Amino acid sequence: MAGTLFTKIINREIPADIVYEDELSLAFRDINPQAPVHLLIIPKQEIPTINDIELNDRELVGHLFLVAKKLATEMGFAEDGYRVVMNCNESAGQTVFHIHLHLLAGKTLGWPPYTDRAKV
Repeated sequence: MAGTLFTKIINREIPADIVYEDELSLAFRDINPQAPVHLLIIPKQEIPTINDIELNDRELVGHLFLVAKKLATEMGFAEDGYRVVMNCNESAGQTVFHIHLHLLAGKTLGWPPYTDRAKV
């Protein structure tokens, strides 16, 4: 099994700017940042989409959010605010089919995050 791009990062087959790692997860800087701080937080276990999360994955998924909180606090933007996003499937913008949180911070983030003019 070749694994996803993220599995290759976990296995150090592809370089990444890693900012955090523990036994369950890895966090690294996005190569196409959408904010001054844009990190990806991934589980070391391959789970393709939110739809593939099982009941026994709940602690792992919760752990990803605890890592987001830890990084936000340690990097100094927890009090100012940050956004955590997880996309599910291609129509929602998922391009790597290995669940991951986007942690965005460092600027005022608007809502909605974008306008899809094709559907307006």
